Amino acid sequence: MSTNNTDDQFDFQEEMFQLDGVKPLKQSDTVFHGSSESDLLAKKLKRQAIEKALGSYQNSLTTEPVQPIDPDDVIAFKKDGVQEGVFKNLRLGKYEINRTLSLQGMKFKEVHEKVFHFIVDNYKHGNRALLIKHGMGVHSKPHPGFYKSYINAWLRTLPEVLAFHTAIKQHGGYGAVYVLLKKNEQLKLDNREKHRSRQA
Repeated sequence: MSTNNTDDQFDFQEEMFQLDGVKPLKQSDTVFHGSSESDLLAKKLKRQAIEKALGSYQNSLTTEPVQPIDPDDVIAFKKDGVQEGVFKNLRLGKYEINRTLSLQGMKFKEVHEKVFHFIVDNYKHGNRALLIKHGMGVHSKPHPGFYKSYINAWLRTLPEVLAFHTAIKQHGGYGAVYVLLKKNEQLKLDNREKHRSRQA
């Protein structure tokens, strides 16, 4: 890759349990002096914050049938606002690849989880240029290009993804795709604060 600094190049849902058959505890005269109301409220608010954070990263990728893509089709997408020059550089493989995910040998359920967490985790860590090797799937079932078809559908729905394009031959060609993620502005701010603290 000719570009070394990618970032400079482009600007619990809570489960509900059915407690059938659970017997209530018997009444007791024992007085228990436990946590104060303020402590209980603080714990509740903390739990809700954790659940909200986890919920925002629940796997939203569909497992329903998607539009089939032929093994030798180019897949490409960019959101409004992505500059043509940036998209061109992505298409030509000019950005340094930060992380690569290979789906070879994986079952569909694992692919579903791996792709989602690959995108989310790299966004969290500020990695912006990724490569997913999905394979062409010429002989895949139930139809050719099975995983490729899902990658094409999934990446379009993830808010972290700005653009993607089928890779050039040396990076996998029709069996791989470059993915460009948006900037993690919070991570950028955190790093800036750390830098200021070191200088103080």
